[in-house]
Amino acid sequence: MTAREKVSHVDTAWLRMDRPENLMQIIGVMIFLGRIDSERLKRTIVHRLLCYRRFRQIATVDADGVWWVDDPDFDIDTHLRHSLLPAPGGKLELQKFVAEMASTPLNPARPRWEFNLVEIADGNSALVVRIHHAIADGIALIGVTNALTDAQIDAPEESERSTATGASADRPGTAGDASDRGEFFWELVLEPLSEVTASVLSVGCKLWGQYLALRKESAPIGDLARIGGAVAREIGKLALMPADSPTRFKGKPGTVKRVAWSEPISLAEIKATGKALGCSVNDTLLAAAAGALRGYLMAKGDVVNGAEIRVMVPVNLRAPNDSGDLGNRFGLVALELPVGIENPLARLYATRARMAALKSSYQALLTYALLGAAGMAPGFVEEQLLRLLAGKTTAVMTNVPGSQQLRYLAGQSIDQQMVWVPQAGDIGMGVSILSYNQRVQLGVITDKGMVDDPQNIVDRFADEFEKLLWLVLLQPGDRLADPDAVAEDLARSPPTSRPS
Repeated sequence: MTAREKVSHVDTAWLRMDRPENLMQIIGVMIFLGRIDSERLKRTIVHRLLCYRRFRQIATVDADGVWWVDDPDFDIDTHLRHSLLPAPGGKLELQKFVAEMASTPLNPARPRWEFNLVEIADGNSALVVRIHHAIADGIALIGVTNALTDAQIDAPEESERSTATGASADRPGTAGDASDRGEFFWELVLEPLSEVTASVLSVGCKLWGQYLALRKESAPIGDLARIGGAVAREIGKLALMPADSPTRFKGKPGTVKRVAWSEPISLAEIKATGKALGCSVNDTLLAAAAGALRGYLMAKGDVVNGAEIRVMVPVNLRAPNDSGDLGNRFGLVALELPVGIENPLARLYATRARMAALKSSYQALLTYALLGAAGMAPGFVEEQLLRLLAGKTTAVMTNVPGSQQLRYLAGQSIDQQMVWVPQAGDIGMGVSILSYNQRVQLGVITDKGMVDDPQNIVDRFADEFEKLLWLVLLQPGDRLADPDAVAEDLARSPPTSRPS
């Protein structure tokens, strides 16, 4: 009898979220300097990817549930393809090819992943990667990418790092909260939820770990009440979350996608700018992305003053000791991007404040729990969850930290990397910020019916960052804390070119 593993409840939820207009597959692109040897690439994948058992398994459904089952007819050649771009075979044609792949479902009768080697007219190669979200989340796949690649060009093909591993099975966990009101909530809602979802909350999160420790140590009812009340408030926020501003980015998606990515910009400059402004790299990048979206809407003649675009941001919930596991260990937080704020400095500070509030909330843990519950519940329950989370959201936005050193795959240097996570429900836009080799790129995937020209968005990203860089270079440090004062200075003497 073929060995099989139970698919976790959270991974089951991602497996069932597939829709023709929004496929649950993570799309990655690597662009190499020079041609990659297809046979060496094949050997590298066999040695380093297939040691992860999940890439040799099919997701099957029977009366007992959903299972990972080894594919008895596994053939690497059905997962590694070689394609040629139409003339002239440049960046535009590659983007169209990636968009087509994003709209093409993976074969459910085989392990759900595919690598497509593409030759570019400039003499370089690209690798377009598609992996179903049920296999792994973005953080886990960064680990897989590191296992596939090397720090040196002359590294041996069969790496010692390619040790066999697979996605961990469900692990028992608990959930809860307490207080007069919180204990009641624990007993009637979260405790049954934890029994249904099994491993949903057995993750290494500081906030949740704090709560579990309090329960174990018979902490004062006041401490339990504080955390229980916080969880209850997060549930209320999600349930009563109003719709964000109506823009051309929202609507009913179709099956045709558009993909674009920016040219790389310096990570060192972003770090220095953020530090001077008292903001993190993430705050700075999110604010620049918000400015790019605002600029696009304005160019289309749309009203943007006071507009808010809600994006779902994945938050890693992995403990340090399970960073190598596949599967999904992340929650989602809802961030309102302040695209309605004209002043770039005020927009940055608003983004910083909103991210700080989300970091101290239980929202990521709650959405993770809800995904686990949805994976266990009937399909119509999952549909209701999608309407709750996706119906009031414009985009999914990720900030993925890749390797900050040059990497090599099959002996060829990787010049650029991009990645997009899927959009669920009726969400029609995915925004990805990926840092690699001390550079950062913005990638956007959109529904054709909503945004037919996403390159018009990503081309604005560097300009929005440079506005912040200009302020740091030209304004006194004590002046930067007051966006209105800076705006007055710029109105009197606007800059004319980038400082050298």
